[in-house]
Amino acid sequence: MNFDRVDRKMKVALVCEWLVTYAGSERVAEAILEIFPQADVYAVVDFLPEEERGWLHGKKVHTTFLQKWPVAGKHYKSYLPLMPLAIEQLDLSGYDLVISSSHCVAKGVLTGPDQLHISYVHSPMRYAWDLTHEYLRETGLDRGLKGWIARLLLHYMRIWDTRTGNGVDHFLANSGFIARRIRKVYGREAQVIYPPVDVDRFTCCEEKEDYYLTASRLVPYKRVKLIVEAFNGMPDKKLIVIGDGPEYESIRAIAGNNIEMLGYQPTEVLKEKMQHARAFVFAAEEDFGITPVEAQACGTPVIAYGKGGALETITAETGMFFTEQSAAAIREAVRSFENQNIAPAKCRKNAERFAPEVFRNSLRECVAKWS
Repeated sequence: MNFDRVDRKMKVALVCEWLVTYAGSERVAEAILEIFPQADVYAVVDFLPEEERGWLHGKKVHTTFLQKWPVAGKHYKSYLPLMPLAIEQLDLSGYDLVISSSHCVAKGVLTGPDQLHISYVHSPMRYAWDLTHEYLRETGLDRGLKGWIARLLLHYMRIWDTRTGNGVDHFLANSGFIARRIRKVYGREAQVIYPPVDVDRFTCCEEKEDYYLTASRLVPYKRVKLIVEAFNGMPDKKLIVIGDGPEYESIRAIAGNNIEMLGYQPTEVLKEKMQHARAFVFAAEEDFGITPVEAQACGTPVIAYGKGGALETITAETGMFFTEQSAAAIREAVRSFENQNIAPAKCRKNAERFAPEVFRNSLRECVAKWS
């Protein structure tokens, strides 16, 4: 199949979930628009700040009825039970190709038998499937009347999510880890295309300083508090923490004198700290995990929890794994790491596997194959 010919003829729709910030799923959407600049963009809601809209190139985002509902800008997730209904109201009947970028409801758009629907899945709804009980505990919805209402709604979401899997012609997964989730939840096979990481934005640095780095939004599942607890037990080793979020104050309260809390920092500061860190420490179980790849693009090894996407982005030549999410396991991994000699050039080479052009070429091949 001649892709150039298919590309010119196709009328394309790109369906996102909620556009509120420029993050991982938006980077994927940006790369899709680079392949299909003619695509129209749809989303459940769009509250993306003006300064983060450049990747849309002035395109109007077509939204659902939830866009105009009260306090949707700040509390759009409160309308989660209505999102399946909302996404089904989008009329995409005039498109040849529909690409959904989905971690919640985007894959549930309605398409006909003569339309090609490819769904790039960042994850099936985590809170509705294998992380349900963790989600209920962390939100305080594991007991009482509200808890039973939440359980009922999640049950409904699981039924809807399973049914709408039948409306997807081909699944793409952002990692082998997510491909296994797709097989478990939808009973479907998915081709893995790793998400694009802008590795050219980072420069490999051979000169390292004597500190470790972690950087993320400070929320419970990122396990930054665990990393801080681990370094509290290693007062001779310095840790720098970059990021802000609900856990910032509680983490700062327990941080020892060897831990520097920098809060939110602009990209240039993060990049400089990544380039010179002895290693980047990552304790979350992520579907993919962009930050560890960015660290490797800087020539910086990664000490990571050995589960999820990290097992696919970090190799024995570019980092080290710990097998359980505990402070003791992190300390043991750090000590083992210090007996290793990992070359920055190897870290950089590994990161280049996830460059945007690799994503674009892989997606082009899939569309040509399935058209």
